[in-house]
Amino acid sequence: MQILITGATGFIGRALITKLVEKKYSTVAAVRACSSTLPGLVKQVVVGNIQKNTDWETSLESIDVVIHTAARVHVMNDTVKDPLTEFREANVCSTLNFARQAAAKGVKRFIFISSIKVNGESTMPGKSFSADDEPGPIDPYGISKWESEISLRQLTEETNMEVVIIRPPLVYGPGVKANFQSMMRWISRGIPLPLGAIDNKRSLIALDNLMDLIITCIKHPAAANQTFLASDGEDVSTTELLQRVGKGLGRPAKLIPVSSRLINITAGLLGKRDVAQRLLGSLQVDITKTQDLLNWQPPVNMNEALQKTAQAYLQQQQQQQQQQQQG
Repeated sequence: MQILITGATGFIGRALITKLVEKKYSTVAAVRACSSTLPGLVKQVVVGNIQKNTDWETSLESIDVVIHTAARVHVMNDTVKDPLTEFREANVCSTLNFARQAAAKGVKRFIFISSIKVNGESTMPGKSFSADDEPGPIDPYGISKWESEISLRQLTEETNMEVVIIRPPLVYGPGVKANFQSMMRWISRGIPLPLGAIDNKRSLIALDNLMDLIITCIKHPAAANQTFLASDGEDVSTTELLQRVGKGLGRPAKLIPVSSRLINITAGLLGKRDVAQRLLGSLQVDITKTQDLLNWQPPVNMNEALQKTAQAYLQQQQQQQQQQQQG
């Protein structure tokens, strides 16, 4: 079996390729330009920027399964004039072009990494998103992922290619960037945070658990034409998450108990309501369907995964310090 992965040098794609090589899968990486950081056993095909008119003819030769991780990702404070148009061009049009060519070349299964944002931005206390809920995307990124899903489902009705859709929440693990990396930086520097009394619940998924789920979906017969939600199977409050990350870093998080109402008001005055929503709101996912249909359980528990993530961050910081000293 030969597998083609897009987004091969990204956070998810790079980790996935490493896992596939470990499991002896014949793996092809679609890249903008050849990369020396990918495993040597991986064949690289240069496709440039993935666009709505990208020619996949040569890249898809003898490919059995495609795992599409590449996308224009969610951007905080997006500065483009029309974000939805940009997301549609990058995510919907390019994905459909790719999938049509994959089906025409005889690809058996197309695994699409979508987003929990297709379900919505938050859940009410005690409620969880499920895979069969009516979608409720709000921001341009979530809308573009939902429209991509619609296009792929329509394609399954016209061709013999199976489609598997996976909607993860926030993914963390060694090498994680963006807000999760910033959180580790704040804690490692001992910066006091007004997040010591947050009573919310959020689902996350460790990179290792997401890799295991994706690999399960490569062959599992019950995965065909299904949509799955993904998580670690354990939900935590923002306060609990910060405390656990601090433990992993070997530096207890300095958390000040401030009411959510006061944080919300302050965030509104500073124009940071989106940030406050992610810190204070709940977003829980129900992975019962994923567990039952695939007989799947997250192989790594959250504490173990957070410890691994924190240790990787500390090692990275040490390497950067050594390079600065040598420079």
